[in-house]
Amino acid sequence: MKKILVSTALLAGVLSYAGGFRVSLQGVKQLAMAHTSAHAEDASVAFFNPAGMSFIPSKLSIVAGAFGASNKVTFQNLNTLQSTQTDNPMGTPLYAAITYKPIEKLSVGFSFTTPFGSTIEWPNDWEGKEMVQKLELKSFYFQPMVSYKFNDWLAFGASYIYARGQVDWDKAITQFGGQINIKDKKATGHGFGFGFYFRPDPKLDVSIAYRSPVDMKAKHGTATFDFPSASIYPLLGLDAAKRTDGFTATLPLVEEYTIGLTYKITPKWLVSADFNYHGWERYSQLTLDFATAPIGNQADPTVSVSPKNFRNSKTFRLGTQYAFTNMIYGRLGAYYDESPYSDDHFIPETPSFNTYVVTGGVGFKLKQFGVDVAGGYAMPQSRNVNNANLGFYGQAKATAFYLGLGLSYNPF
Repeated sequence: MKKILVSTALLAGVLSYAGGFRVSLQGVKQLAMAHTSAHAEDASVAFFNPAGMSFIPSKLSIVAGAFGASNKVTFQNLNTLQSTQTDNPMGTPLYAAITYKPIEKLSVGFSFTTPFGSTIEWPNDWEGKEMVQKLELKSFYFQPMVSYKFNDWLAFGASYIYARGQVDWDKAITQFGGQINIKDKKATGHGFGFGFYFRPDPKLDVSIAYRSPVDMKAKHGTATFDFPSASIYPLLGLDAAKRTDGFTATLPLVEEYTIGLTYKITPKWLVSADFNYHGWERYSQLTLDFATAPIGNQADPTVSVSPKNFRNSKTFRLGTQYAFTNMIYGRLGAYYDESPYSDDHFIPETPSFNTYVVTGGVGFKLKQFGVDVAGGYAMPQSRNVNNANLGFYGQAKATAFYLGLGLSYNPF
């Protein structure tokens, strides 16, 4: 059986409209401060940098949180002036982590996150229906990790990444008046992360972290075809009763580099900054290779290739926190996230924009317990779509906002 090689476009959540498919919603406290990373108050640091576990003041730390993310994308054909808007349900990313120090210099932990996951839903009859009608993603990252503290100011940590994912993608096949659904519920992948965490001065935290690419492997996928006439299926080498074609897939997710700083200007006031670099260049094209169905665009009619031409991108983040009392904390932030592709490579299944985001939130500490609330408002910059390869032209706009609630427990 031939392969269907599906790039991250098929597994990409659209909660984040800027740097490709990366969803910056892995910590409520972090989101309130522009999703900056150099914060080692509790186990939420584990996802960002495993080395930060060594500087958590509590021997045992437990955190959990959830977000609601709402987004809309509007596309307008500038020739016909017809507008189309997505009807996306609210996304609900989750995270949880636990860290423990069995001995003074050694910390172990576990992080669960959903860094990719959402649904984008266009009308079934819109002009881009051959590219996407609906794309739904669920993905889960499981990361056991360990950190060793060499001295009072330096720690090194590493994590193993086990990823599971699900994809459900509908698009039209207009030459036969039908539709195809691509689905896999058991995609898996593996990767790693590591980092250094420094505290050279009680006022300064420095976080340097790397997260590797993860190649998702889909081994039990199904492509289901739906045509108005049963006579079409034999023409495509398909059983008219089953209407399906099996596939395997390799789904590459990109690497990420992060440098974060947090400086305590006063005992009550701190400022944080992050720089993220994303290796999106590895996503160069989308290739679908079906077992029997000849619906491609290559010499081999079962193969369909779409160039994507992504480029590496950057994110700049700045956040702050002020302690009004020992129990109440106020937080603000802003960040700028680059899109990894130009206007002439815009794709509606993973719409991406250069985006400014403002964030804010409050935190409450009740002895060992903490409660954090955060929100973010995204301002994606409109794009003049000019994708000649797809014959896709017009203007794209988007809006998005996020709300999050997080809980923490540091018993001892």
